[in-house]
Amino acid sequence: MLYLPAILGLAILMVVHECGHYFGARAFGMRVERFSIGFGPPIWRHQPKGSDTVFQVALIPFLAYVQIAGMNPFEEIDPHDKGSYANASLAGRIVAIVAGPLANYLFASVVFFAAMIIGGKYSDEPLVTVVEASAAEAAGVRSGDRIVAIDDKGVRRWDEIPELILPKAGQDVKLKVARDGAELGFVVHVREQNGKGFLGVSKTKEPMPVGEALTQSIVQPAIIVGLTVVSLGKMLTGEEEGQLTGPIGIMRETKKAAELGLPIYLSIIGFLSTSVGFFNMLPLPALDGGRLMFLGYEAVTRRRPNQKFEAQIHMAGMLLLLTALLLVSFREWGSDKTPSEEAAAKREQAAQKDPPKADEQKAERQKTEAQKAPQPSP
Repeated sequence: MLYLPAILGLAILMVVHECGHYFGARAFGMRVERFSIGFGPPIWRHQPKGSDTVFQVALIPFLAYVQIAGMNPFEEIDPHDKGSYANASLAGRIVAIVAGPLANYLFASVVFFAAMIIGGKYSDEPLVTVVEASAAEAAGVRSGDRIVAIDDKGVRRWDEIPELILPKAGQDVKLKVARDGAELGFVVHVREQNGKGFLGVSKTKEPMPVGEALTQSIVQPAIIVGLTVVSLGKMLTGEEEGQLTGPIGIMRETKKAAELGLPIYLSIIGFLSTSVGFFNMLPLPALDGGRLMFLGYEAVTRRRPNQKFEAQIHMAGMLLLLTALLLVSFREWGSDKTPSEEAAAKREQAAQKDPPKADEQKAERQKTEAQKAPQPSP
């Protein structure tokens, strides 16, 4: 049943994208003839009174589209039809195209805001959540305790804990915690994990102020776009191996996020919404960015490109895109891992083949992910 929220989340992203195109076109008086969720024969349709648009849900529930009058160059265009895309101003056509990716980008901020308000943020205070069956639990430490000293060294901030614990693998440490107004002492045998000390505690969460959540929800999509651009640059230069993710991989990743709780699920939806917006702005045929290239040519030369030639270019791009998605889907179908699990497995294999290079790549990942939510630490 957890695939249901994954399907619902992806469907919402598609509808949001097409809503952007719909409202962008309507803002400049273009006539939208159809707003469809899915492809194929309609199983439900409705045309509001006085509206030119037929809203429908189709039999094949993949993707969504809006049909704007005059966008198909192979149909007969009335030069006096003010509701036709073909007769709209250049600015209007640009807005109608850009509005789709922009809607995904803005929607990502809304979703991130909800995730931060619901999920809160990790506290910098040395309050701990104890991991089950860990060294800390075995010693008697409880969730909610505040670590005040480790081996008689005072602790005031969370980041001081891993500094004192990581070098202590396999050793006993004296832990002093504050609980219910009293200070308690424990001796904890620090366990070893990957050659480093592991106490078995993680940060606690606290409510995130609305102002901070608003700021972070605006910043987060920009961070994702920046990291994506850097990653694409490394892929093009051969510094990093590329990994394409198709519908099956996205579904598995979203399902996994749903299992981890609503805040994580919303964060993944926000990430995907940002990615959909960014991907559609790439200057590739069949994508919104490809259409913008032709509109840019028109803006610079003051003349329109051949509409039928443009349509053929987009059709070829669509065929290539669908072929790529099909190939990726076949690869994902033969695996039961999520894309993040496959990436982790590849990194582990690379580390075994070339440990120094793997360490460099790990340091680079930690640097670029410094602004993300912290994970449970030693």
